Amino acid sequence: MSVITQMESILFVASKPISIRELSVALKTKEDDVKTALEELKSKYNHNESGLRILVIDDKIQMATNPDNAEVVDKFIKEEAVGELTRPQLETLTVIAYRGPITKPELEQIRGVNCALILRNLLLRGLVEEEEKPDKLLPTFVLSMEALRHLGVSSVSELADYENLSKHEFIESVLGNGGASPVGAT
Repeated sequence: MSVITQMESILFVASKPISIRELSVALKTKEDDVKTALEELKSKYNHNESGLRILVIDDKIQMATNPDNAEVVDKFIKEEAVGELTRPQLETLTVIAYRGPITKPELEQIRGVNCALILRNLLLRGLVEEEEKPDKLLPTFVLSMEALRHLGVSSVSELADYENLSKHEFIESVLGNGGASPVGAT
């Protein structure tokens, strides 16, 4: 695969702007190669016939929707964010509740599927929060106060069988913790 297609895939699944340096490291290539790929992607997407745009601010890059489609995208997102949660959304929310704070890759390792869209939907609904920490490379996800309110608890430790399920040996083995304390436990 070329740097362009790999970079395109990363930008598509990324939930935040990514620096040229981060892309260079992820793609194991020179920053100049990333800049060349960026120009190719901008010419591919940044025109009226494309539903997507490549945004660049300073050295940060992000893929976004064409602003001309804002109305239809907003309508779709609002419709998607109402109603009952799907089974995959409930599973993801449960993992976050019992294992949070948890990174997206850890969540995907436990669930065995890509969780980008589910996380986006849970964020839009206000059920999870994304936390950025300066000492961590990846953001982590935790249950929001809104989710706790819906569940009728004041802390995740009040969830049913929290002590047992938050340290379940299967999850520990999947995450490779070998019996260590759960992700984010202090």
